[in-house]
Amino acid sequence: MAASRLSLRYLRRFTTSAGDAAITTVKTTKISASKAKGILRKQHDPDKALEIYSNVSNHSSSPVSSRYAQELTVRRLAKCNRFSDIEALIESHKDDPRIKEEPFYSTLIRSYGRASMFDHAIKAFEQMGQYETPRTAVSFNALLTACLNSGKFEKVPQLFDEMPQRYSTIVPDRVSYGILIKSYCDSGSPEKAIEIMREMEGKRMEVTTIAFTTILGSLYKNGKVELAESLWNEMVKKGCEFDSAAYNVRIMSAQKESPERVWELIEEMSVKGLKPDTISYNYLMTAYCEKGMLDEAKKVFEGLKRNRLAPNAATFRTLVFHLCDSGLYEQGYAIFKKSVGMNKIPDFNTLQHLVVGLVRNKKMDDAKGLIRTVKKKFPPSFMNAWKKLEEELGLDTKTDASSTPA
Repeated sequence: MAASRLSLRYLRRFTTSAGDAAITTVKTTKISASKAKGILRKQHDPDKALEIYSNVSNHSSSPVSSRYAQELTVRRLAKCNRFSDIEALIESHKDDPRIKEEPFYSTLIRSYGRASMFDHAIKAFEQMGQYETPRTAVSFNALLTACLNSGKFEKVPQLFDEMPQRYSTIVPDRVSYGILIKSYCDSGSPEKAIEIMREMEGKRMEVTTIAFTTILGSLYKNGKVELAESLWNEMVKKGCEFDSAAYNVRIMSAQKESPERVWELIEEMSVKGLKPDTISYNYLMTAYCEKGMLDEAKKVFEGLKRNRLAPNAATFRTLVFHLCDSGLYEQGYAIFKKSVGMNKIPDFNTLQHLVVGLVRNKKMDDAKGLIRTVKKKFPPSFMNAWKKLEEELGLDTKTDASSTPA
């Protein structure tokens, strides 16, 4: 992986003096891309993420893991608005001998998209000829994905039409059409996405479950429930095999009806041999919470382990929010501590609600412990909102950072 070729010189260049300590040493022990991906998921400090990424072996056996490791690193930098560092990191890969390999080059295009740097992504795409890198549906799909991830939904159809005309080697495949479908869905035009699906069927091109699920989800989100159910029934008659993700889209809509309807769909999944996942149970938990049935929601939370599932950040966010909304701040704090242990800490808005409640209930030590823990888990660049909250609540901002966390 080209990341391993980044020297200490590069890493020093990829640091800023604005609150982030510069990296002065780099471990020489190489790690696999798969292992790096796991570590990077838990690491939010951009400089530390760069250090981890630089130690990925150049001989990684997993191109997919290598791609995700790079994208995770780029995302950490993007959250801190370090776009010049992102450009330097990605451009450094163009010295790698594998730059002539289209999958390798496509990763660079896709990474620019992860940082919403679409102008850089399309420039990289147009420069492929300079490196004698072929252009096929692989790099075309990377460009469409970069456009989509940059939030330029309306530009995807334009690229879809223009690029195959400009480059004869590009022939859109089912993945290309799937990205086109998602662009229409994300822009709030699921009916147009259905037209593209019909076009695929007319060309005897397989409509992937992902594409169908994307359309279904957009229809539900736009309140077109009858059309969504009609489409579902149509696909059932055609013998389409649905996965858990497709069912979860229906469950997402059902949670607005009742917990009972959600449970019916979860049981239907099991009957069809599909295993409900954490997302399925999150929707059930949310349905109970919104009906004020917090005891039932907590049972769902506690039952995840029994179902051999692990809660995710959304699980903790939902439960903490609704416990706080019911004035049960101590219980919310207990759930927060569990999220810390699993490295699935909820977002700032949810935890702000919890801190304010703890202070109002004179649980100052718990409030300080929460903020102290968050400070340890995230880099200084993430702390501005927390510092402001501390001042507003009159909490001691000089709390010893080495004290025992929550």
